[in-house]
Amino acid sequence: MKRRNLILGALGLAGAGWLLRPADKGASHSEYFRSISGALSQSSRARPTLVIDRAAMRQNVRTLQGHLADRFAYRIVAKSLPSLPLLQEVMTLSGSQRLMLFNQPFINQVASAFPQADVLLGKPLPVAAAGNFYRTHQRTGGFDPQQQLHWLLDSPQRAQQYEALAAELGETLSVCIEIDVGLHRGGVSDDADMLAILDRIRRSPQLNFKGLMGYEPHVAKVPGYGALHGLAPMDAAVRKVRDSAMERYRHYLALARQSLGDDWPDNPVLNAGGSPTYQLYDSGEFPFNELSAGSCLVKPSDFDLPTLADHTSASYIAAPVLKAMDHTRLPIVDLGRLQSLWDPNRERAFFTDGGYWKARPVSPPGLSPNAIYGRSTNQEMLNGSASVNLAVDDWVFLRPTQSEFVFLQFGDIAVFEQGRIVERWPVFSVQA
Repeated sequence: MKRRNLILGALGLAGAGWLLRPADKGASHSEYFRSISGALSQSSRARPTLVIDRAAMRQNVRTLQGHLADRFAYRIVAKSLPSLPLLQEVMTLSGSQRLMLFNQPFINQVASAFPQADVLLGKPLPVAAAGNFYRTHQRTGGFDPQQQLHWLLDSPQRAQQYEALAAELGETLSVCIEIDVGLHRGGVSDDADMLAILDRIRRSPQLNFKGLMGYEPHVAKVPGYGALHGLAPMDAAVRKVRDSAMERYRHYLALARQSLGDDWPDNPVLNAGGSPTYQLYDSGEFPFNELSAGSCLVKPSDFDLPTLADHTSASYIAAPVLKAMDHTRLPIVDLGRLQSLWDPNRERAFFTDGGYWKARPVSPPGLSPNAIYGRSTNQEMLNGSASVNLAVDDWVFLRPTQSEFVFLQFGDIAVFEQGRIVERWPVFSVQA
């Protein structure tokens, strides 16, 4: 091949490669985020803040209620909504007093704030944590643990521990059994263990059987389901996994009924579901009588799932811009110009107050961390194109990937409604 042809071919490849460079994704805030920005500034907020859009959250509650209808009771997952005023809002809107909790400090706070609540543990706790609850519980508030608090057992050993604790405290404990319906993250997974737990409960004056809990988020995580939802074979595969989980649930339910006989409770707790799966039970007959959900009401980005397509995002992290630079500069070997030459979305650099949260930037569009510069919990660099019109003291918005841990990092939640910050909701204290 002639040298001239080689040169022309190389130039052609370079030109084709240039055409493949990233497009400019930058823009200014939408009217929606400009409205939240203005509300935050008018309320004198000047630090990273968790914002809840009250109207969007309320609509999500209505969406959930539309699916549950009168088929199942609703249990509110408190770890996903870790704020007493937020829980009160959801309890009022949904009409549910049933809560699911996951740690001892939160149980104490709920027992004090909501003496009418019915509390189911969402995971088995070390027996020492259960002991700490009783030692710190204020018994004058009206909350009756014997009737309203249901501890979770997952093995004969834990059942023995809780029985010993009850005897030590002189308490009677209401208990449910966690069953493994396919997630394989613990819970009873064979008949012998199930019968051993039930036998101990039946013989013990300290333990009262209340029901079962079978969590099955794996049903909505069939590989490829997110991309191929709507195709009959994929939807059929999800139903097959769901039905397999429900068969396991029915098996353990029948075993418990048979073992307990006349000791079977009048109003058992038969719990299942979660935000990713609750809509998979819109029709059909299933062995449980209540569904749990929490994250779908604020919808962090990990819950952008086919099963939650009719829920909307209702929570954001707002971070003030501390520094805004027209050009990205990197220390030691400054590759900033080279980066922006290839990718226009690396042109500008913005440093936010705080960062490195479990979250992704959503507004203004086109922002992203710089992998070469690195991440920071103190001042996070975000790159954007020249089309991003941000200045010092403006706000950047990120969407949390989850709520249960992230919501606890920012102090009081800012409640956005009709263009204003109308309330500030304290979050749970982990020191209770």
